[in-house]
Amino acid sequence: MNIFPAIDLYNHKAVRLLKGDYEQMTIYSDNPAEIALDFKNQGATHIHIVDLEGAKSGETPNLDTVKNIIDVSGLFTEIGGGIRTMEVIDKYIEIGASRVILGTAAVSDEAFLIEAVKKYGDKIAVGVDIKDGYVAIKGWTEKSQYDCFGFCEKMQKIGVKTIICTDISKDGAMQGTNHELYKELSEKFDMQLIASGGVSSLEDVKRLNNLGIYGAIIGKAYYTGAISIKEAVEVIK
Repeated sequence: MNIFPAIDLYNHKAVRLLKGDYEQMTIYSDNPAEIALDFKNQGATHIHIVDLEGAKSGETPNLDTVKNIIDVSGLFTEIGGGIRTMEVIDKYIEIGASRVILGTAAVSDEAFLIEAVKKYGDKIAVGVDIKDGYVAIKGWTEKSQYDCFGFCEKMQKIGVKTIICTDISKDGAMQGTNHELYKELSEKFDMQLIASGGVSSLEDVKRLNNLGIYGAIIGKAYYTGAISIKEAVEVIK
């Protein structure tokens, strides 16, 4: 399993939201590249970035910050947040992003998703954000008509190689992650599965690792000191 420490960007700063609520934002650093270097120094090889402003606007307001993180850290970098056009995907790939995550666009614009997968293959991942069993869109503010498993089946048929599945009810709450969901997903589908939301202890990391899934995102738990990335990396060895 790979550990994906997370940086959420807003106004070029590293921040965290509670359950996706922009009103409940904590700023952790004015220098996100410094955080990425800390991840690297603790043994991380991958990093997960979300542009929270981009998620709202569909633009790339933090592009220079993302490029700086990639250049300074040299880590495998996946980036998401409001990516709705080929132009934006191209921009991120051009600055060195290893993988680009489509969220709302993957749900609402199938033709775009198919085009992106055709052009970039396994450099395209899909974020599957679950709210009450259904896939949520538009920054978690709306539920789509797709249930979790039906949507994942569709993604696999389209040729998506990686899905990042977030149980929104667990995100940022520091109360553990949804192991049952990830177990079921890993048994049903043949895609790289990244668990996100509520990974808040080394025990969570151990249990996810035992499921044999591809990755786990560590967000708030790093910033509060609940999980050391170094220890998490040791656990998965």
